[in-house]
Amino acid sequence: MWYQRDVEGFTLRLYVQPGAKKTEIVGIHEGALKIRLNTPPIEGRANKALLQFVAQLFKVPVRQVNLKRGDKSRHKTVLVKGTVVEPDNLL
Repeated sequence: MWYQRDVEGFTLRLYVQPGAKKTEIVGIHEGALKIRLNTPPIEGRANKALLQFVAQLFKVPVRQVNLKRGDKSRHKTVLVKGTVVEPDNLL
């Protein structure tokens, strides 16, 4: 399972591919939701773009999306707080 519901919201396991032609959800990859980003991994720009994209998907402000693990890795853990969007509806 690529996400887990907890008291604060949802904890997501993501596999991120920066530098793609467009930003999109690709599917499940190694037990994580695979996301392609059209932003290069330079000076944290890809992480910022990822948090904005996840906030848009879950219909929450960016301040409610936190990168917990994976700052410099393709494998990331993100916490989304206060959403009513179910993660399964994203696929």
